[in-house]
Amino acid sequence: MKNRPSYLSLYKSGELQKRKNRLLKTLEKCTLCPRKCKVNRVKGEKGFCKAGLMPKVNTAQLHFGEEPPISGRKGSGTIFFSHCNMRCVYCQNFPISHLGYGEEVSSKKLAQMMLNLQSQKAHNINLVSPTHFVPQIIEALEIAILKGLKIPLVYNTNGFDSIKTLKLLDDIFDIYLPDMKYTDSKNSQKYSQTPNYFYYNKKAIGQMHRQVGNPVFTQNRVIKKGLIVRHLVLPNNISDSKKVFKFLASKISKKVYVSLMAQYYPTYKAEKYPKVSRRITKKEYEKTLKEFYKKGLKNGFIQSPTSATQEMTPNFHH
Repeated sequence: MKNRPSYLSLYKSGELQKRKNRLLKTLEKCTLCPRKCKVNRVKGEKGFCKAGLMPKVNTAQLHFGEEPPISGRKGSGTIFFSHCNMRCVYCQNFPISHLGYGEEVSSKKLAQMMLNLQSQKAHNINLVSPTHFVPQIIEALEIAILKGLKIPLVYNTNGFDSIKTLKLLDDIFDIYLPDMKYTDSKNSQKYSQTPNYFYYNKKAIGQMHRQVGNPVFTQNRVIKKGLIVRHLVLPNNISDSKKVFKFLASKISKKVYVSLMAQYYPTYKAEKYPKVSRRITKKEYEKTLKEFYKKGLKNGFIQSPTSATQEMTPNFHH
């Protein structure tokens, strides 16, 4: 595989501009995510996620705490967008995702952020919570390509994504980093106000895997293309891990890469919900890990359940 992102060929053929135009048109009747609010964001209307017309960014910096193949040694060029199309009661980034802390930027400025991160030797441009700003991101990408952007893009999402939108991103994003939060609709409604999460999430994961497949790495073990699924282990098995692993093993691939995250801690409104009002135990994490292997999955990033950070130990099998 050539060590160049797919979007360069798409830009050269003129297809990237066509996709951009289609996505920008969507903002007039927003259906970017499964909620399909159909608000006119061009005229300033706002739907569930509260995002407006301009992309809103909280931070743009090198990040060394992602999964090892994402951060590598030089860091991941992370751009953290404000707002979210979910409402997790335990959200660890609630000032950004729920309260919308951040600064509205032009597409030109967003493009410059990408270029600045590339100049800092980032392995990739890691777009966190991009779903509700996809059109603006692609508009910025086009500008950035003209000025020399040439590193892969990471679509770092909560996993509540629309198939229609994802299909327009084929060959634009080389790396997908989605969550799989729940399989039970009652839990996804109670804890994230998203009753149909798994219905859309499993379709989204399938589409992402069809586009990029299992990870392909450089000689230095940095990912250049592929899917890594994140699964946050929640207390009292709220995340229904066994069913998540069953889906991945039977419907995606037993070789799929899964990041088993143990850093859950009760924050934001979690104290009001007894079952998620504490951290996970070592026993809960070990039980989850056992289920992971029991389902035939082998490629995991294993994390210490005593750590609230994202420092992970890769456990590669081929």
